[in-house]
Amino acid sequence: MEIINKNVLITGSTRGIGLAIAHAFAAAGANVVLNGRSEISSELIGELDSYSGQIIGISGDVSDSDDAKRMVNETIETLGSLDILINNAGITNDKLMLKMTAEDFEQVLKINLTGAFNMTQAVLKPMTKARQGAIINMTSVVGLMGNVGQANYAASKAGLIGLTKSVAREVAGRNIRVNAIAPGFIESDMTANLSDKIKDAMKAQIPMKRFGNVEEIATTALFLASQEYITGQTIAIDGGLTMQ
Repeated sequence: MEIINKNVLITGSTRGIGLAIAHAFAAAGANVVLNGRSEISSELIGELDSYSGQIIGISGDVSDSDDAKRMVNETIETLGSLDILINNAGITNDKLMLKMTAEDFEQVLKINLTGAFNMTQAVLKPMTKARQGAIINMTSVVGLMGNVGQANYAASKAGLIGLTKSVAREVAGRNIRVNAIAPGFIESDMTANLSDKIKDAMKAQIPMKRFGNVEEIATTALFLASQEYITGQTIAIDGGLTMQ
């Protein structure tokens, strides 16, 4: 798929990985829809104004199925179609299993997994009609290997992998590709606040001995969106952390 002039909606794209993906697609000539639960600021849209494509903001809650449908419909009404969906919106609420409440568990699944389900279901009808499209789900290495204190997050991200494979099988005949990206330890505001001792301990687990960066995730998303014969795959961007 040629990325230039394609329309891409990226959930949770006001910062971090989502915003880096927005920049990558805009630089490739796509029209980009920025998304977050709060209103998208004109300053944020202005960050991408130097690119050739259209940049718009559509706020909404992915965990609400009606809101998901509205965001997809609004994108299509504004841009004419929706070619690429990137389910990046996600939250954490880390606690040990013994202290985790049902609400703690369900809250994370509602955003991370049900949110991706809602957005995917909303976009499949127009993509099926167009007989083309690409969906990329942002999972995590935690969904592949688990992590202490993150039973809710790991469950949501492992669920995304299963969702990716199942939907990929259902829609492959319509030329719609569904893939997932599993980031490992990525440089972020969170890792910047860690002590050098903790960062060194984390890096010691990684064969490449460094954290990744958001641009490496973004270029992988761009690659998966453009490749016509890759579907149902989960690509770990983790420096070899989950190597088997």
